[in-house]
Amino acid sequence: MADTTARENAIKAIDEATTEAGLEVERPREGSFLVTIPGKAKLRTLVWLEAGSHSLTLTSFFCRQPDENHAAFYQWLTRRSADMYGMAFTSDESGDVYIRGRLPLPGVTVEEVDRLLGCVLTYSDENFNTALELGFASAIRKEWRWRTERGHDTRNLRAFTHLLEPTDAERTTNGR
Repeated sequence: MADTTARENAIKAIDEATTEAGLEVERPREGSFLVTIPGKAKLRTLVWLEAGSHSLTLTSFFCRQPDENHAAFYQWLTRRSADMYGMAFTSDESGDVYIRGRLPLPGVTVEEVDRLLGCVLTYSDENFNTALELGFASAIRKEWRWRTERGHDTRNLRAFTHLLEPTDAERTTNGR
């Protein structure tokens, strides 16, 4: 039988932690929270928290399946997961990557929710550019060429300049 008190306490803890952090939250149904956390490398991380009858589940979309370099991409994610607190990288049947975690309801406190949200932001933000480099380098190069040939801004691609071929780098002028 589900412990309704533990679930109610978990819901209150999530509500309090997200309010204290000033995060944008949607509540589509009782016990469910869609939390938006602003980031740097990944501009925003969406985290779905679901207080079930026995546990809290955390799910955050990380990136779509890679275009290339599949083995190295997923191997790198697996190694990263070994050091993660309360969650791990996982993929769905199509290869899209998520960060997933599960915690027993009695362990859900304001402090623990804050810690979990901080961790998912850190893991998402700190690993995003490397994941893109491993799985999407060709697409990044193609996008860079397309933008520079048309005079479009390339600021949000700056983290990937080391992936450019010399001709692409030479085309980059005046901060574009």
